[in-house]
Amino acid sequence: MKKLIVAAAVAALLSTAAVAEDIKVGVTAGEHAQIMEKVAEIAAKKGLNIEILEFSDYVVPNQALADGDLNANSFQHQPYLDNQIADRGFDIVSVGTTITTPMGVYSKKVKSLDELTDGATVAIPNDPTNGGRALLVLASKGLIKVDGAKGLKVGPADVTENPKNIQFAELDAAQLPRSLDDVDAAVINTNYALEAGLHPKTDAIAIEGEKSPYANVIAVRSADKDAAWVKTLVESYHDDSIKAFINEEFKGALIPSF
Repeated sequence: MKKLIVAAAVAALLSTAAVAEDIKVGVTAGEHAQIMEKVAEIAAKKGLNIEILEFSDYVVPNQALADGDLNANSFQHQPYLDNQIADRGFDIVSVGTTITTPMGVYSKKVKSLDELTDGATVAIPNDPTNGGRALLVLASKGLIKVDGAKGLKVGPADVTENPKNIQFAELDAAQLPRSLDDVDAAVINTNYALEAGLHPKTDAIAIEGEKSPYANVIAVRSADKDAAWVKTLVESYHDDSIKAFINEEFKGALIPSF
């Protein structure tokens, strides 16, 4: 009987080793990298070894995924992915949600949007998706009005009412925190805000509402969407311990969307 038990245990170990896989997951530095490190610990127990590669912008991770240099990425919200697919023809899909990162408005010169003077300059991301998101944040706070028919795809040209004659400076999203010395305010993605030591809950003069269509996602190539490792990756991310880590580590700056 003991021999049978030992044999079964050895067989189980060999089976686990046989199905173990190695994948590369691209993330942006900051919260996406921190969370993926925790996910990797859980995935390793399930036989999935994750190598995490960090990127400093929003463009390269999708190209790297499409080219096969990555197996998956976790850094972007669904509208941004949709826009990238439409513009660049990437054959990639989302397979699970991760976090929502409320966009914030930051300033070194004013303490509220009401204090912005006529002709003030507000910096926003220069990519269409996040730039549109920034304008919608400003519109939700009553600073401007935008063309509702455009949905999420709004740009400065779609601003229909601008009583304070706000000037929009479109900059690379990663550079926005550095622009705060030169502009009156900037609308900054949470990952870049956190990197710069800015916390949405305590430092933003205005913040996006919690009901947002901008949940971040895990993306893979379409050909891989039904692969067993994809299921393991998503299950590992959606583990209760990951939700607890996000809530404890980021104290409301990030919202688990699973």
